Amino acid sequence: MKELFQHAAISEGVTVRVAVNFLPEQSRIEAGKWFWVYHIRIENGTEGIIKLMSRHWRITDGNGEVSVVDGDGVVGEQPVLAPGASHDYVSGCPLPTPQGSMEGHYIFRRDDGSELQTQIPFFPLAAPATAG
Repeated sequence: MKELFQHAAISEGVTVRVAVNFLPEQSRIEAGKWFWVYHIRIENGTEGIIKLMSRHWRITDGNGEVSVVDGDGVVGEQPVLAPGASHDYVSGCPLPTPQGSMEGHYIFRRDDGSELQTQIPFFPLAAPATAG
């Protein structure tokens, strides 16, 4: 699993794994735009069913400028994960610099109505030196 997902965090039995790749074909370096795609896998290691309600991202560019992104679910979905189940999705992040980072958390709702906050691991966004 480590070969596929370079970054992982475990919070209260929920594992969040991240794989990130720079996409030169989606970037416009001459216009100051670099683009990364990231693949997230969420694994429910708890004893109960959980529903992903919201996300919170902290995105920092190479100049130290921070953007905060909050929203419902992930990529238009609020997946429900049974014990032992996983959910995968892919999204992207543009930056005005060739490096930066992302981190954050998800809020899940358990069957009993209580909330569970899980960490999204910190991961760097770094374009190869050959990409401008």
